[in-house]
Amino acid sequence: MKKICCILCLTLSLYSFAEKTANYSFLNSDKTIKIEFNLTQKKTPFYKVFFKNKLVINNSELGIIREDADFYTNMKIVNVSEAKPVTSNYSMLQGKRKNISYAANQYIVSLQNKIGEAMEIIFQLSHDGIALRYHFPKTSNDIKKITEEKTTYNFDATAKAWLQPMSKAKTGWKETNPSYEEHYAIGVPVNTKPAIGQGWVYPALFNANDAWVLITETGLQDNYCGSRLVYNDISKALQVTFPQKEEIFPNGALNPESQLPWYTPWRIITVGSLKTITESTLGTDLADPAIPMDTSFIKSGLSSWSWVLLKDDSVNFETTLQFIDYASSMNWPYCLIDADWDTRIGDTKMKELVAYAATKNVKLLVWYNSSGSWNSTEYHPKGKLLTHDDRDKEFSKLKEIGIAGIKVDFFGGDGQSMIAYYHAILKDAAAHQLMINFHGATLPRGWQRTYPNLLSTEAVKGQEYITFFQEIADLEPSHCAMLPFARNVFDPMDFTPMVLDSIPNIKRKTTPAFELALPVLFLSGIQHIAETPVGMAKMPKYVVDYLKDIPTNWDDSKFIDGYPGRFIVMARKKDNVWHIVGINGENKVKEIELDLSFVTDESGYIILENGKGFEQQMITKNKKLKVTMEPNGGFVVKI
Repeated sequence: MKKICCILCLTLSLYSFAEKTANYSFLNSDKTIKIEFNLTQKKTPFYKVFFKNKLVINNSELGIIREDADFYTNMKIVNVSEAKPVTSNYSMLQGKRKNISYAANQYIVSLQNKIGEAMEIIFQLSHDGIALRYHFPKTSNDIKKITEEKTTYNFDATAKAWLQPMSKAKTGWKETNPSYEEHYAIGVPVNTKPAIGQGWVYPALFNANDAWVLITETGLQDNYCGSRLVYNDISKALQVTFPQKEEIFPNGALNPESQLPWYTPWRIITVGSLKTITESTLGTDLADPAIPMDTSFIKSGLSSWSWVLLKDDSVNFETTLQFIDYASSMNWPYCLIDADWDTRIGDTKMKELVAYAATKNVKLLVWYNSSGSWNSTEYHPKGKLLTHDDRDKEFSKLKEIGIAGIKVDFFGGDGQSMIAYYHAILKDAAAHQLMINFHGATLPRGWQRTYPNLLSTEAVKGQEYITFFQEIADLEPSHCAMLPFARNVFDPMDFTPMVLDSIPNIKRKTTPAFELALPVLFLSGIQHIAETPVGMAKMPKYVVDYLKDIPTNWDDSKFIDGYPGRFIVMARKKDNVWHIVGINGENKVKEIELDLSFVTDESGYIILENGKGFEQQMITKNKKLKVTMEPNGGFVVKI
């Protein structure tokens, strides 16, 4: 009996060892990130992720269900490639870093389903994370349709999450949801389900086994839908999930459909420290390269904007003249004119405004309603962008008038046909040399690399909401301290920041120094500044002068310190000048110390606040800088 037990133990041991060694291992170049890959007992692909030899993501399933074939169960591994180095170098016209280099080890797993059809899973492991996508290499003339993607992220139950809920389609003001405009659940258990009941949007932030993980998607082409994360009670994991049935362009497709060959979007898993997360460029590294286009008309910068504080009645000829003068006096290149300009101002007067603005070195941006029948919004121009012919006609008129770009609002969700609508607008706008800013919109998912004329996208509960609701204004400090760790990591974000003076009928919870930090902290190709000429006139000259030179196309960015929802300090560089800003998302004093040894110039200044208001102090790089951030306060440094 003892002998039989020993043989049984040996057999089990060998079986366990065989199972363990049978896993395929994929490594990044510095061996800090590892994937183990294999098939489950039901022959479903799975992977798990290690960071510095610690398990970060447990066994997580992969696979695709198409209408015509199952690529999830009964799969067979045909081949696993050796590591292949892949590299790319590219430049961005906006964002955290101008010149970017990407390097990764690529592994391709070739699989067959039970009827012999091929699917590949492509893994790329870089120094800061993982990208994975599916590829159907066969060629077909007919359209294939994906009904479900089985990609999951299985975190340990002890992991914490920082997540923004997906809204219910066709809810909200004039049925304009979803538009990625909810507050974050901060530091919640990973299996938390949002009250709205529709899962979570990207990017999604996690802390698991002492590592930070940011999950999103990029490379979203017009033959796929946008996805979200929904906790699956059966697999005990977050699953990539397709949109709600209402999220379509009228009579268009909801789920992905395409001829073969077919690449799906990249699933991005950034892994490391908060410094790794905030400095990563994986969201653009894996995005499709820029389409062939003339980019000479594209210029990032700041813009004046009357509507956010003064609302509908500010959209008129006289107020726009004031805001053009305001932009010019601040050295800002743009002035945005919002909804109903086509009737409140009209084409003839708009030509006069364009001509006047040109004498002030200011260009005009105008608002459009994207929608057809998918919501009941009445703001206009509306229904002018729905087809290629519509857009060609409208964009030709704008080009003739001299408009520099458009803000397009009130989109209808993440269905494949609606995603195709975004792409169509961007392509047609590029052909007419118009810059684009999407509002009431989805996360852009790296489109700013593919279409350099995409300067920004809202997809955030921003300043507009703060002007309407006191309870949202009360949450501004922690909300703003959350955004640089998730929403704004990879993609431009049109929060429309900064009110230094006052908001009508709202008690602002943030200090003026907090607000002053936001145009540098937040990344957006165009920053539409909320403060009005009247409010700016009350500020000290050194504050006004500081705001006359705020870049939006940074050469580099550096994370200094912070924690999601509590505080953040970031440094951004343009030429040889460093801008260092911090905000305190908590209602208590926070002391920090800045080591300025990394900056180029020897001296500069800090703007913070005392009991009487703003205060400016001269500083040098040779001495560590101790900064006291007031409750819900902040500071800016320029050196």
